[in-house]
Amino acid sequence: MKKLVVLSGAGMSKESGISTFRETGGLWEQYRIEEVATPEAWQRNPGLVLDFYNQRRLQLLHSEPNDGHLGLAKLEEFFDVRIITQNVDNLHERAGSRHVLHLHGELMKVRSERYENLIYELNAEHAVVNLGDVCEKGYQLRPHIVWFGEAVPMIEQAAKIVEEADIFVIIGTSMNVYPAAGLIHSVSRNVPVYLIDPNEVSVSGERNLKVIRKGASEGVQLLTGELIGNS
Repeated sequence: MKKLVVLSGAGMSKESGISTFRETGGLWEQYRIEEVATPEAWQRNPGLVLDFYNQRRLQLLHSEPNDGHLGLAKLEEFFDVRIITQNVDNLHERAGSRHVLHLHGELMKVRSERYENLIYELNAEHAVVNLGDVCEKGYQLRPHIVWFGEAVPMIEQAAKIVEEADIFVIIGTSMNVYPAAGLIHSVSRNVPVYLIDPNEVSVSGERNLKVIRKGASEGVQLLTGELIGNS
């Protein structure tokens, strides 16, 4: 079974109503990165940071996987699908995808600010985290998110997955955020690369590249038709 590796970004979840950060009207116009998504912000005003992610979590609980997420899960019938996502939502998992690696953390998890391996899963009944909520060792819980300025611990594992790809698919990412964007350099030269995005996205290097200028749902549908016809 061929290995199909997907790199997904914010555009993947846009059709599910998840606010994106970089587009006009996105979250970065409502919040400054320095206020809510850096270690310094956490040290300066942890209450504001917790509130920001509480809002994101409540938004996620009212969102559903779109046809793009569902289509990728369906492709597991035909391919060994591995998803590497820059998104912190759990929509890939809720759609049924079984192999999802989160580069930038997971919104529905929190961890101890002192012991990073003490990680706790949240749910619809317990989705809000406040100052004073602590881990079993007594330290404040923080979002299980990779903030700007922090290392991306899963990047090496992601690169190994990409190296083994027989087909590589990029969906809904600007390819401007590193180190995630650098994963393209781990794709073998003879591997076909599909880029699904309604916007123009630059992919570095001479590659066997096919662009599908559509949103995630329609793009995955077109991709499926092509791959199943060629599989």
